[in-house]
Amino acid sequence: MSAMSEMPDAPEGPRPLSARSVIATSLLGAEVAEVRASHLVRAGALFGIAEGAMRTALWRMAADGEVAAQDGWYRLAGRLLERRDRVDDSQAAVRQAWDGTWELAVVAAERRPAAERLALRAAAVALHLGEVREGTWARPANLAPDRLPAHRDVLDAQCLHFTGATAPEGLAARVFDLVGWSRRARDLVAAMDDGPPAEQVDPATLAAGFTLSVAVVRHLQADPLLPDELLPPHWPGDLLRRCYAAHDRAYKQRFTAWLLAEE
Repeated sequence: MSAMSEMPDAPEGPRPLSARSVIATSLLGAEVAEVRASHLVRAGALFGIAEGAMRTALWRMAADGEVAAQDGWYRLAGRLLERRDRVDDSQAAVRQAWDGTWELAVVAAERRPAAERLALRAAAVALHLGEVREGTWARPANLAPDRLPAHRDVLDAQCLHFTGATAPEGLAARVFDLVGWSRRARDLVAAMDDGPPAEQVDPATLAAGFTLSVAVVRHLQADPLLPDELLPPHWPGDLLRRCYAAHDRAYKQRFTAWLLAEE
């Protein structure tokens, strides 16, 4: 069964990967600190992206401070380093014991520029808060308060914080789409199970595996990381993480072998 034809759409719907997305994903998923420009260009070729487009994207990302370059090698910088922290956090999924209380973040200002509103929404989502209503974000207080400090700073700058709150029964299911997240997680697990044999290395399966990895990482970042007490039965969060860890190890071996094949 082809992983490309059977792979579920990403949460945002199907969309082609841009040169910037391929570069960012390659660097975020790399097991080494720096990656050669030639390897990033070769990764772009999996998706039909021309060398010129890849090198132009690298130049723009360097100018924007998202990557740092030296002698043909590239490493993460700026916002992409913050994104790696978020990816690592979502995959670790470290939760604390829950005392039954919630944290609330309520927007303090009546009027804010659009850029500030967007920044707040991105920070709240990264911190796994759900939107109760416009300007009010909440979640059970079972995550470390000092996680993802850059996102926390954005929240602190725009919101008033309340801790020790209690919530009516059923609020978690209303604020977070638990049914939808669970269904999507199981689809992704099935897609990884239907992937190509570990020894198969060709551009078609590598492109499918790359895109599937992107979809899984995005979905893990949307896990609300709720306390067990608020999760529905048979929640697939841990299952998805275990399956992705195995998929990621096997995929990286195939991908690295393909990258180095022409050296």
